[in-house]
Amino acid sequence: MPLVLTAQALLFDMDGTLVDSTAAVERTWRRFAARHGLDAAEILASAHGQRTVETVAAYAPPGTDVAAETAWLVAQDMADTSGTVAVPGATELLAALPPHRWALVTSAGRDLAVRRMAAAGLPLPEILISADDVRQGKPSPEGFVAAAGRLGVDPSAAVVFEDAELGLLAARAAGCFPVVVGAHGGAAAQGRPRIADFTGVTCAASDEDGLRLVLPASVPVRVPALS
Repeated sequence: MPLVLTAQALLFDMDGTLVDSTAAVERTWRRFAARHGLDAAEILASAHGQRTVETVAAYAPPGTDVAAETAWLVAQDMADTSGTVAVPGATELLAALPPHRWALVTSAGRDLAVRRMAAAGLPLPEILISADDVRQGKPSPEGFVAAAGRLGVDPSAAVVFEDAELGLLAARAAGCFPVVVGAHGGAAAQGRPRIADFTGVTCAASDEDGLRLVLPASVPVRVPALS
């Protein structure tokens, strides 16, 4: 059965949610792992949804210049967008949204976010909260709270689309309503509405009622509408 939600704003993660950059991301982290003799699979298992600097700090060998290594990784990401595409249905959904009703909240830096959205053929929102704009990355709620504030809505009136554990935790901590995109099966995804991608997701907007969002997905629990 389709799920109907009402909200004042939609907040989107980028990588894995709006943009499929999996191939490029994996290539970059494999370069980093090879550079330092690390296990790429272990890094990839924990890097998703986390700011680059935090992953570097967690895995780089002692004595590594974390800031310099992060800059190297970002340069690799900026230069390699091969295979980066929009998640199915994302183009159509974003085109239907009023500019003042949606924002991007990403663990990527601002320049990389702009680069990947362009590579995927997606528009940039008026409000973009990147890794450069927060003191703490996800699972901190800081980014989602900031985006809601910039849009002039209470976080509890915002629906968040996320594909990663850290992002889902951040959305919940902010008081937003998280919807899982894709196949992530972590604890924070349990019992949440889920869509495979944005195919068939529709949204109608009005100045009086905000957004009426229809998700073509079955949900395991009854979910109240947002106001």
